[in-house]
Amino acid sequence: MSEATKEKRIVVIGGGTGVFTVLSGLKKYPLHLSAIVSMADDGGSTGLLREEFGILPPGDVRRALVALAKTDYRLMSELFNYRFSEGLLSGHNFGNLFITALERLTGNFEKAIYEAGKVLAIQGEVIPVTLDSAKLYAELENGVIVSGETNIDIPKHDPSLKIKKVFLRPVCEANTKAIEAVKKADLIVLGPGDLYTSLIPNLLVKGILSAIRASKAKKVYLCNLMTKLGETNKFAALDFADEIENYLGKAVLNYFVVNKTQPAEDRLRRYSEEKAILVEHKKSDFKGKKYKTISADLLRKNGFIRHDPDKLAKLLLSLI
Repeated sequence: MSEATKEKRIVVIGGGTGVFTVLSGLKKYPLHLSAIVSMADDGGSTGLLREEFGILPPGDVRRALVALAKTDYRLMSELFNYRFSEGLLSGHNFGNLFITALERLTGNFEKAIYEAGKVLAIQGEVIPVTLDSAKLYAELENGVIVSGETNIDIPKHDPSLKIKKVFLRPVCEANTKAIEAVKKADLIVLGPGDLYTSLIPNLLVKGILSAIRASKAKKVYLCNLMTKLGETNKFAALDFADEIENYLGKAVLNYFVVNKTQPAEDRLRRYSEEKAILVEHKKSDFKGKKYKTISADLLRKNGFIRHDPDKLAKLLLSLI
């Protein structure tokens, strides 16, 4: 098979709704998709299941599985996302419970993901970045250490304090399947998603950074549309790019993708209570950078200020 006709391999690294958005757009094309997802989540239903059953966090895995689902039976995807609002199961997500039950039946978290993928008829594969259990920590600019992903994501401390760095304890090893996917990739997509709680935790896993740096794949970082209180207060596009490079290393990224569309004021207004603002992008800030900056219309037409899956997919396909 020639390079022109070979099925392209795209690896998407992250967690949360960002990975969901990218995958749901890309799955419409004849690609080999691999989602490498963070294992740092410890909030909500996921946190309770980690504590009660000692399993790896199923939340980001579930989102990626649903994103890759090919089944025409829409109710199945809705079922996996269904959250109970009453009784003993209040707060729990059906998909999380389903993966937990499969883990108990198979005796293996990866096998549970595989079987859940068969139920949803997914296009591609979902890979936990590590099979080790670890907790995410953040050191704030005042020296205080915040313990746990959910306490970083929903800060109980002063949210105006900047995050100096994040780290995992104990040190965990990369999943060999994640390393293999990165090695074979034609394109590696980082983000979008919460910078310190969804994206960077993947880069903290031992072996992932060296694999990304050694990979011949093109590497692209999709910048967030909005800032987030407690994580990226007042960040401009350059701040996101610089912070990723602090962990990834210089001269690793090939592309930095940022939105150029200005949403209507009424759409922005709903974010004022969260003290989130639109990420600003100045071309002059990126002069001399070794990666190429791509500024494009990536915004959904209405509703929440989020990336449009189809626009993202078309842009990413143009890079390979």
